[in-house]
Amino acid sequence: MSIRELDERYVAGTYRRFPVEIVSGSGSVAVGADGKEYIDMGSGIGVTSFGIADGMWVNAVTAQLSRVQHMSNLYYTEPCARLAEAMCVRTGMKKVFFGNSGAEANECAIKAARKYSADKYGEGRHVIVTLENSFHGRTLTTLAATGQDAFHKLYAPLTPGFRHVRANDTDALANAVSNGDVAGIMIECVQGEGGVVALEEGFVRAARELAEKNDIVFIVDEVQTGNGRTGALYSYMNYGIVPDVFTTAKGLGGGLPIGACVMGERVSGVLGYGDHGSTFGGNPAACAGALSVFERLTDEFLADVRRKGDIIRRELSYADGVDAVTGMGLMVGIKTKRPASEVVADCIDGGVLCLTAKDKVRLLPALNIPEETLVRALGVIKAAAAR
Repeated sequence: MSIRELDERYVAGTYRRFPVEIVSGSGSVAVGADGKEYIDMGSGIGVTSFGIADGMWVNAVTAQLSRVQHMSNLYYTEPCARLAEAMCVRTGMKKVFFGNSGAEANECAIKAARKYSADKYGEGRHVIVTLENSFHGRTLTTLAATGQDAFHKLYAPLTPGFRHVRANDTDALANAVSNGDVAGIMIECVQGEGGVVALEEGFVRAARELAEKNDIVFIVDEVQTGNGRTGALYSYMNYGIVPDVFTTAKGLGGGLPIGACVMGERVSGVLGYGDHGSTFGGNPAACAGALSVFERLTDEFLADVRRKGDIIRRELSYADGVDAVTGMGLMVGIKTKRPASEVVADCIDGGVLCLTAKDKVRLLPALNIPEETLVRALGVIKAAAAR
């Protein structure tokens, strides 16, 4: 049987795959089983930050694999400690808990917020406020945190203790925290799965102030927005605020599973021995790869990410068949006159791999995509949008 036939017979049918089998690649170019080349404008949904088979990442991971590929968290390993140090030094945060995914990182943040509140105020102050149109993961708890009913219907009852308010509605947020039962506020500065929509700066600042005033743990979900994706190291830095906790995954690992819950001073001591754990969290090979990614996210490099984001907006904002371009940095949503799914299918035919988010075409190219390659891909996308 072909790979497609094997997949359809034996792999759970949770994904509507495109009719493309990728067998290899380099940088921002993926190669199909038929030898056709595709410009990758999705980077594994924002994972391969420096592209496919990035040499520095491969060397870092394989060097660690030749030493020790895994060790229980009952022992110290250098990559885990070095990565935590690098993340804290660059952000001013104090402690990191490593898991394997964004959902796990968000679960850890929720637990930290609830434990902080319980330790200080006792029972009954456990609600986490999130935003409508948000997405925080696919576990039962992070689905409950997600502010989209479409994700809730099949899995009730979900974990209780979550309250959703309209994005950019400061009054609604203030009302949601007014009765004293809230332990945390969790937001995405750019709602990725919600259509690549950036929050208003005034709302983000007001949310931070409300959390501070009411001693509520303020969490920013940086699973998709983090690690340079928006042109800042983390998207909250574009808003001039500092959270109590931020979570991240995807692009941090560069291709291996990793999640991180990064905690500031106020909650740095909340989780003690036995309060949380993860068998694979802090895996040495994953951390070695992540460190090779993180160390390259310099200010100069991030400025180039912003520049490439500007190129995308300049090329697409007034293109035929395009109604709007949203997002930040190299996290881009394109509202097209044609259905996004049709535009993406035509892009594949033209040798460009794109994504969707709600009713938009979504672009998450490698952060180091060459400008010439980017411009070629944009030409294909413009032609597909204009049909």
